[in-house]
Amino acid sequence: MGGQKEQGGARQGFDVADAAPLLLDPHGLVTGWTVHAERLLGHGAAEAVGRKFADLLANEDAERMEDLLDRCRAGKDWTGLMTAVRRDGHPVEVGARVTPTTAPQGRPAVLVLLSELEEGTRGWDMSRGVLEQIVVGNPIGIAIVDTELRYVWSNAALEQWGGGEGRTRLGLRVADVQPGMDSEAVEERMRHVLETGEQVVGYEYVGRVRSAPLRETAHMLSFTRLEDDRGDPMGLYYTVVDVTDRHRARQRLALLDRAGQYIGRTLDVMTTAQELADVAVPGLADFVTVDLLETVLRGAEPAPLTGSERVPLRRAGHRSLYEDLPRTVVDSGAVVSYLTDSPPVWCLTTGRSWRQEQLDPLAMEWAEGAPGGRESTFLELGLQSVMIVPIRARGITLGLTTFFRRRQNPFDADDLNLAEDLVSRAAVCVDNARRYTRERDAALVLQRSLLPRRMPEQDAVEVAACYRPADELTGLGGDWYDLIPLAAARVALVVGEVPGHGIDAAAAMGQLRTAVRTLAAIDLPPEEVLAHLDDLVLRSGHDDGGLEGDDSRGEGGGRQGNTVGAGCVYVVYDPADGRCTMAAAGHPAPAVVAPDGTVGFVDLPQGPALGVGGPPFEAVEVTLDEGSTLVLHTDGLLAHGDDSAEQAGRERLRRALEGTARELRPSCQTVVDALVPSRPEDDVALLMARTKRLAPEQIAAWELPPDPAVVADARRTTQDQLARWGIDEELKFTTELLVSELVTNAIRHASGRVRLRLIRERTLVCEVLDSGASAPHLRHPRAMDEGGRGLLLVSQLAERWGTRFVPDGKIIWAEQLLNTHLE
Repeated sequence: MGGQKEQGGARQGFDVADAAPLLLDPHGLVTGWTVHAERLLGHGAAEAVGRKFADLLANEDAERMEDLLDRCRAGKDWTGLMTAVRRDGHPVEVGARVTPTTAPQGRPAVLVLLSELEEGTRGWDMSRGVLEQIVVGNPIGIAIVDTELRYVWSNAALEQWGGGEGRTRLGLRVADVQPGMDSEAVEERMRHVLETGEQVVGYEYVGRVRSAPLRETAHMLSFTRLEDDRGDPMGLYYTVVDVTDRHRARQRLALLDRAGQYIGRTLDVMTTAQELADVAVPGLADFVTVDLLETVLRGAEPAPLTGSERVPLRRAGHRSLYEDLPRTVVDSGAVVSYLTDSPPVWCLTTGRSWRQEQLDPLAMEWAEGAPGGRESTFLELGLQSVMIVPIRARGITLGLTTFFRRRQNPFDADDLNLAEDLVSRAAVCVDNARRYTRERDAALVLQRSLLPRRMPEQDAVEVAACYRPADELTGLGGDWYDLIPLAAARVALVVGEVPGHGIDAAAAMGQLRTAVRTLAAIDLPPEEVLAHLDDLVLRSGHDDGGLEGDDSRGEGGGRQGNTVGAGCVYVVYDPADGRCTMAAAGHPAPAVVAPDGTVGFVDLPQGPALGVGGPPFEAVEVTLDEGSTLVLHTDGLLAHGDDSAEQAGRERLRRALEGTARELRPSCQTVVDALVPSRPEDDVALLMARTKRLAPEQIAAWELPPDPAVVADARRTTQDQLARWGIDEELKFTTELLVSELVTNAIRHASGRVRLRLIRERTLVCEVLDSGASAPHLRHPRAMDEGGRGLLLVSQLAERWGTRFVPDGKIIWAEQLLNTHLE
């Protein structure tokens, strides 16, 4: 096919150049033999002429030869397959055409055309005319180029991709007929085929062609070398198939797959919005903005929109191929207020998408100044094709995603469908992040209500605390710390932990913290506090269904967020004499940093975790020098490093405490940073308390004999002491009454020693110790009763009062507020 062929000029039958012709008489005798027939069957002319043609065929074909001769005598021809026999006896399958003709002398004859079939070929070789019909009328673009890559032939189907009719292509190259095409890449494939003879099948070219200059298309090309009889290259032919739909479908799936991988990796609203913009550029658009309603960023439920007023949104994400956009366009967090009746507001109120292939510059005043920026900026960059897709999830509109593209490649309906699929997937992630924001804010409120915002004022210890949760997103965990002021200037220091993480563990922690504070209010010894706490946890575990076989049970024997298996250390420090009493339930023992900087650990018996049962809790008592630092912590502080053994953890803590500064608050943070440099595997709570001592002049104590006559002496002694302290007359009077009632009650109802002690700290405390084992009860006497008014009077005069038991008896105390504190 060296040039163009006229349509409709196809010849019927075999060409002489393609088949071996031979001539028969009407009876089937061979009358004419050719060189081609000799080459095909091996018989020479002398052997074949005068012989029946049927003798040269296999048995079945020989038997039907008479029928074929009858067809020819009737003026009909026949085309089909035959099996001939070579001179050497080997059969050969041939395509045959038997047709009536006229011999040179005018006598009737039969023309037989034989064409050998190649191995694996079904049917018989087509004539050149038939082949021309196939390639000329084929809907697939076909072209032939010479060794200089210039067109020498092309079919009509190639014209649909532009470049003119076939005759106008002759002598031109690809770059001449498709100037916008990457012709170098295509011709590189052509030269490779010409040089190597290797066929290239399925080469995909993506770009713009003359038939679609404004949009990107994809074509599948295949190249095959053409050779002459000597095997030298004559040129090549190639086929072209439009696969744009398949290419765009593949791009669409790839973009949606990428969206599934990259959007929603966090539960942060702003991050999710930015991920949506990052995925859409450049795969779908040149510039993308994501604007969300203010209520969505706060985690609240968006209110229905009417479109009657300007709708303010906040720029939550953006992505652009251009670096020269103004900051007002790309600033994350900037407020964008869209005007009434603008396309964005219409999309927000209707929940439907909007697309425009070519924007009118006069219609781009959507917002206060622009659709997120200046109109001139978008026009200068050529961003005039736009799509606006509302972000909707679960029937709620959360915001808008706006896609911009250059005018040379406007958005079409398929692009809008893809954008809607992309945004709908991202919308679910945005809504999940919104809901999580709401839950997280609620959880943080819960946490702030459970952990102390600030430590209560007191003069027993200087304290600093640090808390680091394992779940940094929620900021919640089951560890807690607390400082509880007790009577007589004492304080209780508590650190504990609940199994699990998150809001369930925090709620369980709040229950324990409340229970500890309640037990501390009745001033029980540390081991009794833990014993009562253990009973409470055990009962709550049964009430919550924490039974054997419960699938929700977590580590430590309890359910996620259950208090069963919790740990706690409870310490009571008395600044009057420096005594420190403590007990632990499944919790690490405190460390002590002496005033000289040496670090030690309290030898504290380890009781069982709360609610799991075991031996009774034991308490130890140590005396701490003034300026000692008591270090209470949860086990998360030690569970980091290559060796998680307790001794190794203690050694790391020792080194961290030895290097701390004198200031307590920075030291607390330094210790946590040194032992937990990254996100912890478990929640971490650290409480450091530096001990103080009350000055001797702040305490006054007297031993009293168990004689009712000493009550008057006790009042006079108290009056003298209050005078030395400079207490005002009104407070001296009420204190004398309190002393009189408490000492009288101790002498009347107890036996043995009686001790009176006054403590002047932030409050004025009056204590009376006796050896009795029964606690007094507040009664409400009737008008005619002679007794029972002592404790009622105490409760009315004191700010608060109570009873606590000590090894040698009990102490009844009453506390009054002072107008001034001791300097």
